Amino acid sequence: MNIKQRFEVPFEYSIEFTEGVFEPENTLLSDFIAGEKGPSQVKVGVIIDQNVAQNHPNLISKIDDYFKAIPGVSLSHEPVVITGGEEAKNNLDTFKEVLDVIDQGKIDRHSYLIGIGGGAVLDMVGFAAAIGHRGIRHIRIPTTVLSQNDSGVGVKNGINFFGKKNFLGAFTPPVLVINDFHFLTTLTDRDWRSGMSEAVKVALIKDKAFFNWLEENALKLAQRDLEAMKVLVFECARLHADHIVGNNDPFESGSSRPLDFGHWAAHKMEQLTQFEIKHGEAVAIGIAFDIYYGGLAEIMPFESCERVVKVLQLLGFDTFHPVLLNEAQSAINPELIKGLEEFREHLGGELTITMVPEIGTKIDVHQMDTDLLNQAALNLKKTTRNHVPAEA
Repeated sequence: MNIKQRFEVPFEYSIEFTEGVFEPENTLLSDFIAGEKGPSQVKVGVIIDQNVAQNHPNLISKIDDYFKAIPGVSLSHEPVVITGGEEAKNNLDTFKEVLDVIDQGKIDRHSYLIGIGGGAVLDMVGFAAAIGHRGIRHIRIPTTVLSQNDSGVGVKNGINFFGKKNFLGAFTPPVLVINDFHFLTTLTDRDWRSGMSEAVKVALIKDKAFFNWLEENALKLAQRDLEAMKVLVFECARLHADHIVGNNDPFESGSSRPLDFGHWAAHKMEQLTQFEIKHGEAVAIGIAFDIYYGGLAEIMPFESCERVVKVLQLLGFDTFHPVLLNEAQSAINPELIKGLEEFREHLGGELTITMVPEIGTKIDVHQMDTDLLNQAALNLKKTTRNHVPAEA
């Protein structure tokens, strides 16, 4: 006896770009909620990254006023401010705090849970929304370059567990993403810079013209030109979204994960430094590391390798950190090599690492030569500054 089932569930969501999302005259969010089918009375829960709340002291009162003006919509409680940064994904107490908001606020599947913050906060709030009542409608309002152009526009949610990055999580698309460029204006120089590594990454694997644009505008971007940053965020988000659909593997059931180019080493470096390195900074180093490895392995011409590393440096990144090497700084850190197995385990199947043979294209390799990894790390030490940028 046998019963087979097959069904498809369509997913659709918009990534909107605006400024001043909670200004009274901005009806983008209120129009969306009004246009969704649901009960006559709709509850909305709001979770805010502590860093955002500090930089925008009037935000909570603006949110209160905004939702009071929408007929049939009410906040389940005053917006809740939680720990920001990677600590949001490391601390189970913070995760439980969001689940408590869902429970005590009676937020159900016909309600909305809005996350406002950087990528780590959105990852965690999205995971809480994914498992609360087996799925609550989730709206993301990313507030950093990294979350607006990469993590916040995708379908991944998660927290860190067992000391491993994103060990717990779910692939659950949001119902709406709103990128409000105004939030970028209050970022520290370090956070402004951090997200640009993901733009370099997606350009390297998908779009040579975009990489050329990044190269031409690197100094403008480093000097906080907002109009240039708007272009970067939009193009990076577009390429990220196109990949999710066009790669025909939105929930990453296969072993190939091109959007994680440069990430196997980045994730391990974050752990080894107790997250002292921001994700985007680690990704910049991880990209440079894999690019140099590609040059040594004769995958990519060395002149292209140098070009990529120069762009990262023009954007303001350091492309080396002492954690790449052992205590004597004489050979690759053996703990870093363990990151390859952790990366394979996270994906399942055989080890699959994305490499870039030429700018705008990608290939997969299934093994990494330890001697070449060692040489790549040592080469980075020789040719780059060896510290992570200080907080600005």
